[in-house]
Amino acid sequence: MKLIIQIPCYNEAETLEIALNALPKHIEGIDTIEYLIINDGSKDNTVEVARNWGVNYVVNFRRNKGLAMGFMAGLDACLRNGADIIVNTDADNQYNADDIEKLVRPILEGKSDIVIGERPIDQTEHFSPLKKKLQHLGSWVVRKASKSDIPDAPSGFRALSREAAMHMNVINEYTYTLETIVQAGRTKIAMDSVPIRTNEELRPSRLFSSMSSYVKKSMLTIIRAYAMYKPLMFFSVIGGIIFAVGIAIGIRYLVFLAMGAGGGHIQSLILAAILLMIGFQTFVIGLLGDVIAANRKMLEDVQYHVRRMEYDKDRDQNDNEKTND
Repeated sequence: MKLIIQIPCYNEAETLEIALNALPKHIEGIDTIEYLIINDGSKDNTVEVARNWGVNYVVNFRRNKGLAMGFMAGLDACLRNGADIIVNTDADNQYNADDIEKLVRPILEGKSDIVIGERPIDQTEHFSPLKKKLQHLGSWVVRKASKSDIPDAPSGFRALSREAAMHMNVINEYTYTLETIVQAGRTKIAMDSVPIRTNEELRPSRLFSSMSSYVKKSMLTIIRAYAMYKPLMFFSVIGGIIFAVGIAIGIRYLVFLAMGAGGGHIQSLILAAILLMIGFQTFVIGLLGDVIAANRKMLEDVQYHVRRMEYDKDRDQNDNEKTND
């Protein structure tokens, strides 16, 4: 059983060694632990620090591509190098690395394929009261969208089994945390959550420039993921609301017409007709989206089997090379 711990990095030379030193060297039930960093276009000596420390793998981007693409590139490299379990953590030592064992335990016991660390948000001193409320609100929205019970959706401290990692797809360029939970929940991947500890803040978060930016990007990510995996429901609700408003305005016009005052409310009739057409067209878009979603499921199934053949081939090749060495 091989565990690879991956760390996305962007100009992390000052904190990376602290995070690496805290990582576990042995976990019961794990035969091999290896370490990988994703250098997301760093301009400092992040890679040099990582290589001097002794990380096993480095994924290099020539320019900054963002956390989501870095996460997926890390999964790809981990799978190609034979990981049975992948743990994602941060380079700023935000999470207590001793809790990695708690993350991987449900996977080792065959209970879950994705395990997400639940931070003590209300007890985290460097989180402002507004940020704490927004974290709880965001997690609630993700739970509703994904039909899961994950209490801390934005947490990047998570473990994935090899099977779950091969199913992952991230479309947005902002972050992987929310979209992957919606995807896993809607595709019935077994998920779990365990309480974890956090360390003192070594640097401010770089994921968002302001609270309003964080809220906007997070909501767009959730809406987009839900619309992609449940398009019929998404567009039916929107279309139904528009259609209902159109009916209400239409009934209002009919009431005026029955009272002999319909001639002065032609605008209401026109508006009702427009809203009814828009509502119906929105529902039709949902039907088309549902057909596209069905095709996407088939493509994801094909992608999974291609990935499995390719990654297993790479793993066998790496094992043979190590045996020959």
